[in-house]
Amino acid sequence: MGECPGRVSMSSHRATVCLTFDFDAISLWIGPYGATSPSMISRGEFAVVGVERILRLLDRSSVAATFFVPGHTADTYPDTVRAIAAAGHEIGHHGYLHENPVALESRERERQVLQRGLEALDRAAAVRPVGYRSPAWDNSPHTIELLLDAGFRYESSLMGKDFEPHWCRVGDVAQPDGPYLFGREVDLVELPVSWLLDDFPHFEYVRLANRISPGLSAASKVEEIWRDEFDFMYREMDGGVFTLTMHPEVIGRGHRMLMLERLVAYFAEHAGVRFATLAQAADEFRAQSRPGT
Repeated sequence: MGECPGRVSMSSHRATVCLTFDFDAISLWIGPYGATSPSMISRGEFAVVGVERILRLLDRSSVAATFFVPGHTADTYPDTVRAIAAAGHEIGHHGYLHENPVALESRERERQVLQRGLEALDRAAAVRPVGYRSPAWDNSPHTIELLLDAGFRYESSLMGKDFEPHWCRVGDVAQPDGPYLFGREVDLVELPVSWLLDDFPHFEYVRLANRISPGLSAASKVEEIWRDEFDFMYREMDGGVFTLTMHPEVIGRGHRMLMLERLVAYFAEHAGVRFATLAQAADEFRAQSRPGT
């Protein structure tokens, strides 16, 4: 479209910050982690405490955020999900029991999980999400087509860019003995993510039979990384979208909440920076671009 590399022209704002929270709660621990220990499961319970703290911070800062909520969380904590919606925040789809789509046995099973999550969010808060984030940030070969069929407007699970919204594709072919073949763009906006801008690998200690994730980084270390990523985007990419992914049971710890409070203030002090939900960022990109152009 004739623009310089590294530049995006999504809106009149100098930069957009999207604070996103994956309200996994118990679903992560009894789903993918297979926990049976009440102690391990209780780590998911703490997410409710985290949400309460996050909502207070967002209210004090007058910031709207996006919460991705598994259906199991909506069924388990409907009052908390309603509180998120009542506070004016966006609610997105995040599976039912935090299922990794790649691990599901068929396209039909993935469709069923998608529908079950939609029904749970409707029961809890009468919301129909327009955005989707895959649990584990893994999409199957069917995910994009299923999201299109279900009427989603954006998804946030891919990592091919960092601060630039773009169109999702279908029909990619991975050839081990030849070049990767890129499919066609479709009418589903991608708001890219990164493990670097996710609180879970930085902070959360997880010990499973097949792995140990040490986590437990100092908040000051993560704050430095996140600030520098933002500073690079702000300097190099006019109109960039900075997406942070956080989990209430992780970021909700006291010293990390203090870090998040400092970061919100730091982002806000930059000229031309605004906070937005992912739905707002996706709609602005869609208004200025078309798939395949």
